[in-house]
Amino acid sequence: MRCIRLETTIAAPPAACFAMSLSVDAHAASMSGSGEAAVAGVTSGPLVLGDTVTWRARHFGIAFRMTAAITAYEHPHRFVDEQVRGPFATWRHEHTFTALPSGNTLMADDVRFRAPFGPVGTVAEQLVLSSYLSRLLQRRNTWLKRELENTSTQ
Repeated sequence: MRCIRLETTIAAPPAACFAMSLSVDAHAASMSGSGEAAVAGVTSGPLVLGDTVTWRARHFGIAFRMTAAITAYEHPHRFVDEQVRGPFATWRHEHTFTALPSGNTLMADDVRFRAPFGPVGTVAEQLVLSSYLSRLLQRRNTWLKRELENTSTQ
């Protein structure tokens, strides 16, 4: 199993970061480069505990569908989404939002995943998937930071 951890400091309160991170619309906008679109389950607005969303996207030139469920929800500090159907053998993404003394929020992403196909999948994780997924998450976090900081200064 591979693990990715990213930390992003955002000049916005935890509740705002939490809410935008659970927005289907914000996720789709932040991932427009891969054409991610919600096609089933909750397809617009915020997600809450027990909700599912099916995403359609194109990565490596291949169309994928992934259904994720919100399996933990502790407003405004933490939520977890987990794949219930899709391309990974395992996918679990924990999002945490910690208020900093400065008034900013430390947003942390902890992703644990396993590719399918046994040993071949393990090689793919090492050679391609870990760095590719890290870049995707970083791109999303950069988008969230920009949007949240622009919103909080208006």
